[in-house]
Amino acid sequence: MGRRKELSVVAALIWHKDTFLICQRPEDKARALLWEFVGGESKQQALVRECSEELGITVQPLDVYMQLKHVYPDITIRLTLFNTIILDGIPQKLEHNDIKWITVPQIDDYEFCPADEQILARLKQEYAAKQTVDEGGDLTHNKS
Repeated sequence: MGRRKELSVVAALIWHKDTFLICQRPEDKARALLWEFVGGESKQQALVRECSEELGITVQPLDVYMQLKHVYPDITIRLTLFNTIILDGIPQKLEHNDIKWITVPQIDDYEFCPADEQILARLKQEYAAKQTVDEGGDLTHNKS
């Protein structure tokens, strides 16, 4: 039996005010039409290049938001998600089927790639904690 391919990839968590950018995979790729964070390949330089190629924007990766490993039937993904800011440009559909800015409460309206589930759970948890603290007036959400 052959060994499952393992791939290390990076992705961008791009915020704009209270929304973050998600991308719908093309119909002709694995996990077709599922939603994901933009990215591919390896670490910061690759992330800058991927955002340029896939969205037509120049970005600056900041800190690592989350790292995880997910096993699909055909491949194992080691994903590093960076908090990322747009330096120049407006996101365009250059490779993806669709792109959208969504808020955390809208996450459940989209079918994401299974590898992103841990990230989405953390976003929801942080959002819920922020809402609880905001009601007391003590915390400001830190987004770059």
